[in-house]
Formats: sequence, structure tokens, C-alpha cells
Amino acid sequence: MNKHDLVYLTEDASHDAIIELINEEAFGPGRFTRSSARIREQGPHDRSLSFICADDGETIASVRLTPVTAGSVKGHLLGPLAVRPSHKNKGIGRELVRIAVEAARRAGSQAVILVGDPPYYSQLGFEKVAWKALSFPGPTDPGRILVYPLAPDVHARIHGVIGWRDPADVSVFDAVDEDEDYEPMLRVANG
Repeated sequence: MNKHDLVYLTEDASHDAIIELINEEAFGPGRFTRSSARIREQGPHDRSLSFICADDGETIASVRLTPVTAGSVKGHLLGPLAVRPSHKNKGIGRELVRIAVEAARRAGSQAVILVGDPPYYSQLGFEKVAWKALSFPGPTDPGRILVYPLAPDVHARIHGVIGWRDPADVSVFDAVDEDEDYEPMLRVANG
């Protein structure tokens, strides 16, 4: 039995090249044509809310959060989420999503939004957005637009255009307790 010594860390610039390779393996060249990629082209993801998983020092998975406005909801777009083929089906992607959603919550985000597989993400707490409620910058299957609400009225306000949001717009984060320390690093050993 292979033993894995997994560590979850906040992404930094030293991870850029390996994250690009992991995303290329997972999604191929078509990843740049997706509507979510159009949003990410509008502005950078938030490194402080993006995470990697390393196994014995080797980065083997990542997830990124990009600040967005979706209708009147100020939240984050999750993705890409990718795990190297050698480490699939070990719960790493699920743990990265859990860590990212919790980080978004602590940062005061109102919602985490993604375009993804409803059967997979619904098990992680994501819900379908109302049919054609959000307009993405490019063709998007409305049945794959999901949200993890972090505010009580998200579904009522998540109607309109979705696009990148300048993270300097901190007015959305009024509920954040700035004295609260948060370090999302987590060490998990699997046998």
C-alpha cells in the first residue's frame, strides 16, 4: 500500500509552473476557451484564497478562487480545480474545495460560484443557480452553474452578469473579523 504524506498550503508564485502543468494535464488546450477562463482573463485570482496539495514535497493538485460579482452578489469563482492523474480518487479535490470555501467564508465572501458537474459538487454543498440567472462571457451550460451560498439571500440576488471584481473593493467584507487569525494549512497522512 502506498503511503501519502499530504500537505495543503496557500498558493504562492513558486507554484505557477506546476499548476499550469497540472491544469494542462487535466483540461488540455481547450481550457482557455471556457467561459470561466474569460472571467479569469479579466483579472487575477486571489492567491491568498487559492491552495495547493503537496505529496512528499511534490505539488499534485490545486484550486484557485477569483473575486467576482454575480448580479449583486460579491463572491468568488472556484476553479480550476485539478489533481494529477497519479493522485485522483483519494479525496484531494474534495479537501481542496472544502479549504477554499472555508477561506472564502472567512474572507467575507457572499458565495462561491463554479461551472461544474452537479452530481460531484452537490455532495460538497453546492446548489444549482436558477436557470439562466447568470450571464457568463461566453457560452455556458446553465445546468452546470452552481453556487455555495455564504449569505442567506444569495439565490435571490444572483441574477445578471458575472465578471471579475477588483479585490480592493473590500466593502463586501464588512462581516470579516480582522482580528481572527486564519491559516488554512492542513497536514493529512493517508495510508
